[in-house]
Amino acid sequence: MITNQSSGGINGAPAHKLFFALWPDPATRGALAALQSRVTGRTTPPDKLHLTLAFLGHQPVTALPPLRDILHALPVPPLRLEIDCFGYFSKPRIAWAGMSAVPPALLAMQDDLMRRLAAAGFPAATHGEFRPHVTLAREAKTAPPAGAAFAPVVWTAREVALVESLPSGLYQPVASR
Repeated sequence: MITNQSSGGINGAPAHKLFFALWPDPATRGALAALQSRVTGRTTPPDKLHLTLAFLGHQPVTALPPLRDILHALPVPPLRLEIDCFGYFSKPRIAWAGMSAVPPALLAMQDDLMRRLAAAGFPAATHGEFRPHVTLAREAKTAPPAGAAFAPVVWTAREVALVESLPSGLYQPVASR
C-alpha cells in the first residue's frame, strides 16, 4: 500500500514516481553492494539496488490498479542472472554492474512488460535499447577499471516489483510477484 503521495501530479493531482524492477533478495543485495568498493562516485544505498525493467515517471493514483494488474498478469520465468561485468554510462556518469550474457528470458519478459504497458496507455520511458544493469554509483567521474574481473554475483531473480520512488529518496515496493 502506498503511504506517501508526492506532489507534482497531473493537473495538480497527487502523483507517484513509479518503476518496475527486479527486486533482489537480501543475500543478492549484499553481494551487489560489495561490488561498490570497486567504483567511484556517490554509491547507491544498498536498500535501493535493483534492476529497472521500465521507468514510468509520475503517475496519478488512478494508475495504480491497472499497473498492479499488469504486474500480476506478467509471466515471470525463472531468471538466473550472472552479474559479471562493470559498465559506465558517461553522460549521466553512472557506474553499474551487469551481465556479459543477458538471458533471453529476461529480454523477452521486459519486452512483454513494455508491450503490456503500451497497450494499457502507459508510455514507459526508455532510453534506447534495454541494457539491464544495477546502478552502483552516480556522479562517477571515471569508469570502473576496464577488464576488472570479479566473481560473478549469481542472482536467481524471483521478484518483480512495482516500486515507488518516495520524495524522501527511499524506494518502496507498492506491489510485487
